Amino acid sequence: MAEAIDTRTRILDAASALLDDAGRDAVTTRAVSAAAGVQPPTIYRLFGDMDGLLDAVAAAGFQTYLGQKHAMELSDDPVADLRAGHEIHVRFGLEHPAHYRLMYGRADPDRVTDASRAAHGRLTMLISRIAAVGRLVVSVPTAVEMVQATGTGLTLQLIGTPPAERDLTLPGRMLESVLATITGERTEQASTSAWAASLLSELDGLDAVLSPGERALAAELLQRIADAR
Repeated sequence: MAEAIDTRTRILDAASALLDDAGRDAVTTRAVSAAAGVQPPTIYRLFGDMDGLLDAVAAAGFQTYLGQKHAMELSDDPVADLRAGHEIHVRFGLEHPAHYRLMYGRADPDRVTDASRAAHGRLTMLISRIAAVGRLVVSVPTAVEMVQATGTGLTLQLIGTPPAERDLTLPGRMLESVLATITGERTEQASTSAWAASLLSELDGLDAVLSPGERALAAELLQRIADAR
């Protein structure tokens, strides 16, 4: 039994290393068996097929991710804790892009692992704490889906964007928009940004008042204000 567990661990470690180093396409039966020092049939005996191995690698990724989440000390401000958890989520994805794609880019309701359920449970706990102090204006399940969709979709978008072109302010700004919806709380900066965005949308209709140069300058300044939240 111990030998089987050790072999399984070697195969998982080999597959994870290949995934990190060269991406999903590098995780083949031949490459994994060579890296782990086992025969290809061993992989199928322990994991069923390559999808089973990939599920196990994704589950291991969730365990690493959850380890980072559980290491986060909770404060007496549940909204601040949700922000911190969101930052961990995005950072994990950018530091482990191939694992993140494997974890979140293969959504299949028939292949939900215990590890992914645990990650979902952690988010549910963080949002339930917001509800417990009376700061949630939607149901907990709805808030969980909104926050998870925002975090997952944005992280996958950033992973697919060349590093030099990534706007790393987007995760925080998008979360604040979701927080305003699920808590009903609107910051002063958000109100100012909304005003700027509204005025920006009307600039093209002010050609009789502003010169092209003035409109260009106003557009640049209003864009900065609108994006400052």
